[in-house]
Amino acid sequence: MEISPTATPPVVKIMDYGKYKYEIAKKERVARRKQQATVLKGIRFSPSIDDHDLMTKVKLARKFIVDGAKVKASVLFRGRMITHQEFGMRMLERVASELADVAKLETPPRMEGPRMLTMILVRK
Repeated sequence: MEISPTATPPVVKIMDYGKYKYEIAKKERVARRKQQATVLKGIRFSPSIDDHDLMTKVKLARKFIVDGAKVKASVLFRGRMITHQEFGMRMLERVASELADVAKLETPPRMEGPRMLTMILVRK
């Protein structure tokens, strides 16, 4: 194996290629072990949710964000509720403002499918 090709004369080293490949694979395994996958937690709201129930779910979302997870806040519209999407939009804006001290928006509120309004919050 060539160590320093620019030196005069070039520096080379005789080595066991199988051992070399094993050491590289071992380093990759250790690096993979230390990685942490991002966790996405979901919290679902209804457009007609009461204030206390909303604050309970916001408190849960705050806990998830502080623990390092992303939070996907969703408003599910059922039946004729879909005609008043502004209620869901206001609710998600309120959730974002309640969590503004610990979280920021990764994706703003948008329709996902025909009946779900979603946004994703991440830790600041």
